[in-house]
Amino acid sequence: MPQVQLPAFADVLAAADRLRGFAVETPLLRSDVLDAAVGGKVFVKAETLQRTGSFKFRGAFNRLSSLTEEERGRGVVAFSSGNHAQGAAAAAHLLGIKAVIVMPADAPTIKMDATRAWGAEIVTYDRFTESREVIAAAVAAKTGAVVVPSYDDPYVIAGQGTIGLEVARRLEALETKADLLLSPASGGGLIAGVGLAFDALSPATALYAVEPEGYDDHGRSLAAGEIVEIVPPGPSLCDALLMTRPGALTFPLNKRKLSGALTVSDDEALAAMAFAFRHLKLVIEPGGATALAALLSGKLALDGRTAVVVASGGNVDPAVYALALALV
Repeated sequence: MPQVQLPAFADVLAAADRLRGFAVETPLLRSDVLDAAVGGKVFVKAETLQRTGSFKFRGAFNRLSSLTEEERGRGVVAFSSGNHAQGAAAAAHLLGIKAVIVMPADAPTIKMDATRAWGAEIVTYDRFTESREVIAAAVAAKTGAVVVPSYDDPYVIAGQGTIGLEVARRLEALETKADLLLSPASGGGLIAGVGLAFDALSPATALYAVEPEGYDDHGRSLAAGEIVEIVPPGPSLCDALLMTRPGALTFPLNKRKLSGALTVSDDEALAAMAFAFRHLKLVIEPGGATALAALLSGKLALDGRTAVVVASGGNVDPAVYALALALV
């Protein structure tokens, strides 16, 4: 198999051109209450307000818009617990491409319903006993569809990198710099893309991945200096972040750029969701709240420094959100 070239900052700039007019340039939010709670200045990148409710639309649209006409005619197949599913389905709808999405049977209902609403066909699987990659490959072999990975793809990584591009440019306009940036991490595509942008525009900023407890594949891999696959401990409320190993493309990028990886519990994610509801007026799903949770729970002390937190998604089932609201 030929080696895939890692994306670069130029690819992030190209992705920004493709996404212009399609993706939302989401705001950087500030809160005096948040600053006081964590002992520093915090900017929250509200990707919960992105098209389809998460950052995943960026990478999916960049990948699909890069397909040839012949590839578009064959359709696409993607695999996801929900946010990439919606992003790929929405991108396919906008570009007139047929989409099949492989989703775990226990994915939040709100994510499945939203994916179907974009016209995609859904194939379900058991995330603990079946391989979504194998299922997607079988669909591709049968139909000729192009596989659109959720993170381990240069176009997807570059698309997610437009978040970092927007953050760095906005901070420059505000005449400020970020000492730290924290982002939720699953396969690592989001933080890898952000790293490409920050390496070019704000290289002194320290980047941290934030994972659910038990799913700390980035933390273990960074410590080992190589990709480590974990044994999944079971369900977590952070359904969007339940990968068991970093990507073959994302890890080399993250190994070079990340300053570390942090973990948060389900309870800490719920507390962050409650804080966001009360003080930021944002609906954040558990996985999307991990970076905010890391600061609020003291996993990384700011000590007067400036941080950016990526709130990566807001597609949460009402029953789960009710658990967070009970803490308000």
